[in-house]
Amino acid sequence: AARLVFSLSLPSSTQGINRKFQPFLLTQTVAPSRVRALRCQATPESSEPQEKLVVDNGSTSETSPATKEASSGFPESPNRDVNRRVAVASVVAALALFLSTRLDFGISLKDLTASALPYEEALSNGKPTVVEFYADWCEVCRELAPDVYKIEQQYKDKVNFVMLNVDNTKWEQELDEFGVEGIPHFAFLDRQGNEEGNVVGRLPRQYLVENVNALAAGKQSIPHARAVGQYSSAEARKVHQVTDPLSHG
Repeated sequence: AARLVFSLSLPSSTQGINRKFQPFLLTQTVAPSRVRALRCQATPESSEPQEKLVVDNGSTSETSPATKEASSGFPESPNRDVNRRVAVASVVAALALFLSTRLDFGISLKDLTASALPYEEALSNGKPTVVEFYADWCEVCRELAPDVYKIEQQYKDKVNFVMLNVDNTKWEQELDEFGVEGIPHFAFLDRQGNEEGNVVGRLPRQYLVENVNALAAGKQSIPHARAVGQYSSAEARKVHQVTDPLSHG
């Protein structure tokens, strides 16, 4: 059993009152590693009491708030404001990365049409050509627009890119010639304008990349000469009268 002793001492004379205080003893069983005795005594220099801890080996040490916090075994709580800022910064960075890699900010069919080469010019300049048959209402066409734009920017110096709108009655002959039944329909033509193959609908981007790369390298054939994915039926096209005969879209 360990002993816990409280001792209280007052000055010898307190306004004429002379009293004796006997120390009292309190015995309590505690763990050997814990504090064994606590003595509170007012010092002449200060009227505030000091706490003293008596440890097992009999030595004493004065405690402070920092010591108490360290000896309690609980770490200091993290700064909530710093954590909040770190969390917000992480979310913003992740969102920016997602948008930059997946959304491509505003690339549309109109952008592809604006940068496309007229069909007649593509057939006469001696370069291989990719012809895309599309429609503004075609969901798959709109979805693939960013990928097609990236490929066009990469190979535009070696390969022609042409956009033909299936709603335009001007291209009825080309629709029959290339057997367009679903869109988007990508026809791959060699330098002489002969079709080497076609890819229809939503397929992995690599299909387009490998075919265009083969055209740019002047290879005799393309790796994906006939591939079909999810597409929109060309029979659902909304045929309209040609308002601009010179339009290649």
